[in-house]
Amino acid sequence: MTGWNAENLAGSAGAGAVTLLAGTSFCVSAANGDMDQLRPHGMFFRDTRFVSNWALEVNGHPIEALGSPVPEPYRADFVGRASRTDGLADSHLLIERRRSLFGGVHEEITIRNFSSKPTHATVSLTVNADFADIFEVKEGRARHESVHLTRASDGSLVLESQREGRHVLVTIDAPNSEVDGDVVSYDISLEPQGHWSTGVTATPRIDGVGPEADAQVWGNQRAYDLPEERLQEWHGRVPITELANQAFDKALARSREDLGSLRIFDPDHPGRTVVAAGSPWFMALFGRDSLLTSFMTLPLDPSLALGTLKTLADHQGRTVNPLSEEEPGRILHEVRLGATTGLALGGGSAYYGSVDATPLFVTLAGELTRWGFHSEVSESLLPAVDRALDWIRDYGDADGDGFVEYSRATDHGLLNQGWKDSGDGINFADGTLAEPPIALCEVQGYVYTAYLSRALMAQEEGDLKLAAVWGARAAELKRKFNEEFWLPERRYFAIALDRDKRPVDACASNMGHCLWSGIVDDDKARLVAERLMSDTMYTGWGVRTLASDMAAYNPASYHNGSVWPHDNALIAGGLMRYGFVEESQRLVTGLLDAAEAFDGRLPELFCGLDRKTYGTPVPYPSSCSPQAWAAATPVHLLRVLLRFDPCLTHGGLWLAPVVPEGFGRIKMRNIPLAGSRISVEVVNGETRVTDLPEDVALHREARKPLSDLLDVHHVTSGLRRGH
Repeated sequence: MTGWNAENLAGSAGAGAVTLLAGTSFCVSAANGDMDQLRPHGMFFRDTRFVSNWALEVNGHPIEALGSPVPEPYRADFVGRASRTDGLADSHLLIERRRSLFGGVHEEITIRNFSSKPTHATVSLTVNADFADIFEVKEGRARHESVHLTRASDGSLVLESQREGRHVLVTIDAPNSEVDGDVVSYDISLEPQGHWSTGVTATPRIDGVGPEADAQVWGNQRAYDLPEERLQEWHGRVPITELANQAFDKALARSREDLGSLRIFDPDHPGRTVVAAGSPWFMALFGRDSLLTSFMTLPLDPSLALGTLKTLADHQGRTVNPLSEEEPGRILHEVRLGATTGLALGGGSAYYGSVDATPLFVTLAGELTRWGFHSEVSESLLPAVDRALDWIRDYGDADGDGFVEYSRATDHGLLNQGWKDSGDGINFADGTLAEPPIALCEVQGYVYTAYLSRALMAQEEGDLKLAAVWGARAAELKRKFNEEFWLPERRYFAIALDRDKRPVDACASNMGHCLWSGIVDDDKARLVAERLMSDTMYTGWGVRTLASDMAAYNPASYHNGSVWPHDNALIAGGLMRYGFVEESQRLVTGLLDAAEAFDGRLPELFCGLDRKTYGTPVPYPSSCSPQAWAAATPVHLLRVLLRFDPCLTHGGLWLAPVVPEGFGRIKMRNIPLAGSRISVEVVNGETRVTDLPEDVALHREARKPLSDLLDVHHVTSGLRRGH
């Protein structure tokens, strides 16, 4: 995960741990439903842990876990049994805990007596709160301070404290219970085959504001209903896929579910939806992650891209602040919506240390324009797009060499500010670490697509002079990139240029993103494709982040030899862009095989061990799950195979499926396009499209590169040479 990674994770949540999500709230517990403050457990609301202990006992003993199905992302059913004290093997008391998350947490507890005799039991629930912030818990720094306990007039238990200048409290409603300190208890009698039930609710508040505020904005009267209604609305809007390939179909279904659960809603702009980076510790808006995820999920829901762009534009850099690395026009790395404390790197509400979020912002705005959102982009986002381009010129390319590079402004910031942001993520072939300022190869590709996107926006507005300016800049960057990043003796692109402008000669997956962006010259693309799909790079499940013949290679590392699904999704798109259909198909098939091994859910990353040696992909131990751009990967892979490319600014939909042999039928219904909902079906090599708007032409071929969509009759001769 970008920003905070495997190097600073908390201890394990335990085998079988269960995570529930509802907006930015989440709840992590053990397999039996208990939460233990000594582990990274708890119920979190707006980045604060409002429940740190939640331990159920029957007759003084914890519950033995039997199962914990999660039918919805916000709901779990914990099934367990009470411990026996008479020496017999099987308990006759079954415990059911039905937990729902809604910003707070509600739990229905049922005790069932499967004995032929009546039974008496004491049921107790110990509840406490430390009001630790999310990173104190994640990094094992929570102080577990005592809180003030009071009994409200209605009998509820109130735990409260002052934290960072805020009044925080959680109210525990447990009707008909006895309360003694932080323990609520019940003495119950059960008839033979009888049962007893009760409900317990924990409701958080920060300075008087609780989860009901979100519910009222959504139009609900009860906060309990909000997660279910949000998920129902999502499922009713996104496309439905029917694939003969069961592994692919299952992966897409899991993607839809996970992406729906990872959506977060800005309390200041309730009509906007963005996607968080990953569960549970990254339920926040991350610039790079959210932009790429939104790009890859355009066929599902373009409103995610629009909400992401608008929210990032609202937080776009305005001033120079070395502590947060904010600069005018820069797109942030991370912000936690609704948080009132400084949880980002640098101690502020947002951190800006990302070199690629800004060009990706412009790239996504351009792509959204071509998907039929030209008016929305031109009316409300174009000033932010131009400020982002100003940042690229004035701050991203500080030395004026034509390339965008990074060097952190504070020791508290990220050392590496591309997607491989671990401290050892950028290195030479001999393992030596590159020294900043560092110009990453893939970032130059993102800048290239940003320039082309602005040129195409200008062309659509009829400003052919401006289109020519940006088109010429793109062509010059492409020329310069292919001269200075190409390693002719190694026959691949350097991952970066270091502070001395030396090519960082490690063979890494980053150059696959350069294929995706289109910055690679045609005469070099074949060599790049061959290297990416060579035995040193391709594991059989996916392309490694670093080739196995590099000195820093470690298949169980975060960025130096592991396999990242989103990285591979972009590589597959890049291979397809340059016409390497078989190679792209092979990569897609390998990723889908990995997804099947992970029960349909691709993880954030997995180990880069060879498939010929290991018959199943090996998990990376602290991989986020679900994680946004991993969840988006199957959606993007389907788009890659369909070669589905709307370009409504040019009046058409380009569609030329290349489905691998044996995949069988593919059908998608309810695809959002140009204000309509279309369907695409591919059967036995035949493609049918229904409900396509009359003003959208169907082109049954692969779309031309973005540079070729520019009107070359009105641009400079230099731009023509750039083609």
